[in-house]
Amino acid sequence: MNNFFKALISIAIPQAVGAIAGLLTASSVQGWFSTLIKPSFNPPNWVFAPAWTTLYLLMGIAFFLIWKLPPSPLRKKAMMIYFIQLTLNFLWSFGFFYLHKPGLALINIILLWVMIIFTMVNFGKLSKTTAWLLLPYLLWVSFATALNYSIWQLNP
Repeated sequence: MNNFFKALISIAIPQAVGAIAGLLTASSVQGWFSTLIKPSFNPPNWVFAPAWTTLYLLMGIAFFLIWKLPPSPLRKKAMMIYFIQLTLNFLWSFGFFYLHKPGLALINIILLWVMIIFTMVNFGKLSKTTAWLLLPYLLWVSFATALNYSIWQLNP
């Protein structure tokens, strides 16, 4: 497969994950989520779509840079860890918005945060650039973890 198609697939996969999660949870954002008590640092809802679209783009670029490297056991491991974190990313939206379980989502997002670190470390062994591309994602998920925790605490 040539690099153009690898790049296209690499960017499309996280964008699709985000779009599917968004479609499955959109009604909860307008309904259930709007009824919750939120902390003072909760951003307006319009911030989330452009933030996530940008983060998914950076994730896709990072993945592409790893995928185009020659096959190796380390590349295979890094790619597997990437897909585990991407799955946890999707499951957080499902747990928080679809199931309305901020406590369960908090456990999930902590696991996601750990897997992002593992992804960055393993990607970084192959390409420092890819680890740096994932730093905004780690920072956003760190913020989202604090937000998730606060919402969980404010809405027993």
